[in-house]
Amino acid sequence: MKKLLLTGVALGLGLAFSGAANAQIKIGVAGPVTGPNAAFGAQLKNGVEQAVEDINAAGGINGQKLQIVVGDDVSDPKQGVSVANKFAAEGVKFVVGHFNSGVSIPASQVYEEAGIVQVSPASTNPQFTERGMWNTFRTCGRDDQQGLVAGSYLADKFKGKKVAVIHDKTPYGKGLADETQKTMNSKGLKEVVYEGVNPGEKDYSALVSKLKQAGVDVVYFGGLHTEAGLIIRQMRDQGLAAPLMSGDGIVSAEFTSIAGPGAEGTLMTFSPDPRKNPNAKDVVAKFKAKNFEPEAYTLYSYAATQILAEAAKQANSTDGKKVADVMKAGKPFKTVIGDITFDKKGDITRPDYVMYVWKKGADGKIDYSGNELAM
Repeated sequence: MKKLLLTGVALGLGLAFSGAANAQIKIGVAGPVTGPNAAFGAQLKNGVEQAVEDINAAGGINGQKLQIVVGDDVSDPKQGVSVANKFAAEGVKFVVGHFNSGVSIPASQVYEEAGIVQVSPASTNPQFTERGMWNTFRTCGRDDQQGLVAGSYLADKFKGKKVAVIHDKTPYGKGLADETQKTMNSKGLKEVVYEGVNPGEKDYSALVSKLKQAGVDVVYFGGLHTEAGLIIRQMRDQGLAAPLMSGDGIVSAEFTSIAGPGAEGTLMTFSPDPRKNPNAKDVVAKFKAKNFEPEAYTLYSYAATQILAEAAKQANSTDGKKVADVMKAGKPFKTVIGDITFDKKGDITRPDYVMYVWKKGADGKIDYSGNELAM
C-alpha cells in the first residue's frame, strides 16, 4: 500500500512539474464579437491573435507561451462585467479590450479586484483612466483630445454656419459629442440642435425633419458606424445634403455599406493611419496574406499585446501590479504603431488626432485612407 501511495505521490509531482513547464499565460481579448459592432470586435480579436502568434513564435514570455481566451460582450455593459468575471475565474492575467467605453469602465473594476491588467485599444472616454485605478491603460487617445480637434475644426471651417450636435447617449458617444461641443462653443460657435438618439434605432426620420427645419449646414455625431450610416442614408433620402462629422467610432468599411453613396464627404477624426506606420509594414503584410484588412483598431490591439508581453518580460513576472508598474515607469515600448509611453494614469503621452474626409477612390469605393485634411 505504501509503495502504491509513493508511486501516486511521485506521479502527482511529475504531473505538477510537467504542468509548470508547459503552463501558459492566459490573455483575454474582449469586445463585441457578435452584434451590430462585430466589425470592431473582429479588429480587436484579429489584432491580438496575430500578436500572440508572433510573440509565441519568438519564444513567448519568460519561457511561457500566451494562450488567448475570447470574451464576447456584445457592446453591453452587463455582458462586459460577465466576461470580466469569467476571465477572472479562468485565471486570465491580462486583457486587451473592451471596445466600448461604457463596457470598459464597469469591467475594469472586476479586473482591478482580480489583479488583471486591462489595456483598451479603443475606449476613449476620459473616465476610463481618470479614476485612480492601477490597472487601466489604453493605446488610443481620449475624447477630450479628439473633441478638441473636432470642435476646433468646426469653429474654424464652419464659422457662422448652423451646426447640429447629435449623440447616441452612451459614455463614448455623448462624451465625445460634449467635448466637441465644449470646444466649438469656447471658440464662438453655438449649435442650433443638440439631440440624443437611442442606439439600435432604425428610423431617424423625425430627427432628420428637425435638422432640415433648423437648416443645418453640418451634423456632428458622437456614436458608432451603424447609427451614423443610417442617419446619413436617411438625411440623403430626405434631401438633406449637409455633411456629417464623427469620430473614431465610424472607422470601419461597414460604415459606407450602411450609409451608401451619401457617405462621401463625411468628416472624421482618427489617428494617423496606423497601417502606414513603417513599424507596421511586416505585420500589415501578414494580415493581408490572411485576407484581413487591418483597419482601425486592429494594430492598436496588436500593440497592446506587444506592450503587455514586453512589460511581463521586464517584470520577470505575470503579477498584474508588477507588470503595471513597469508600464507606468515612463520608458517607451516599441510597437507596430510606434513608440508608446504611458503616464501615471495609463494614458499614452503622444495623443494624435487628425481630420479625414471619406472620398470615392479610383476603384469606386468610398474610404478615408490617405484622405487626411490640413487643419
